[in-house]
Parts: sequence; structure tokens; C-alpha cells
Amino acid sequence: QVQLVESGGGLVQAGGSLRLSCAASGGTFSTYDMAWFRQVPGKERELVASISRNERFTYNVDSVKGRFVISRDNTKNTVYLQMNSLKPEDTAVYYCAAQPAFGVTDLRRGAGGYDYWGQGTQVTVSS
Repeated sequence: QVQLVESGGGLVQAGGSLRLSCAASGGTFSTYDMAWFRQVPGKERELVASISRNERFTYNVDSVKGRFVISRDNTKNTVYLQMNSLKPEDTAVYYCAAQPAFGVTDLRRGAGGYDYWGQGTQVTVSS
């Protein structure tokens, strides 16, 4: 069973950048699809970006395309989310998620498609 620990959140002004990291342990990292989700109070947890286990494929939701980049380093058991041109509406708790991957995978799947979660890290973007 994999354990996930996020880091890198904080307070940033609009237009600024942050890089989130998620360190995995306890599993074979390269066999997991990974994703970043975010959640604000009163709303469902939403997918932000995802990446296949072999780094070959990525997916970004429309609201972050051209601004956020997901990547992973399978030698370091870590997935990253580089967030640029941040907007106040990006303010949320950001969660890392992992799911064992077999065969064809759907990187657009929502929160219900992931079994393993980190504790979350707060990102606040001031206007």
C-alpha cells in the first residue's frame, strides 16, 4: 500500500508560481497512475492533472491548461505539479492521488477512480 505526502503549498500573489511535490513510499511507484486534485469548502474534489505510470501521457483540465504542468520522477518516487500564472480561483487544498494501473488507463477519471490519497496542502492565491 502506497503512502503519499504532499509539500510545497503556501501563499502567493496572483501571477506567481508554486511547485507542489508528492513523495510516495510503500509501493512500486512506477506502477501507479498519479494525479493532482483540488478542493474548496462546499465543493467536490476536482481533478487538476494526471500522469500515466510510464510518464508517457498527461492530462490537464481546461482551467489549468497552459499554466500547470504535471511531471514525475520514478527514480525519486515523486510527482510534481508546477503551477504558473496563478489566479485567486486556484485557491484550494491540493491533494495527490495514486491508483495502480493495468493495461489501458483513463487519465480523466475523477476522485472515485483513485484509492490512495495524501493529506493535502493548502494553496492560497491573493489578488
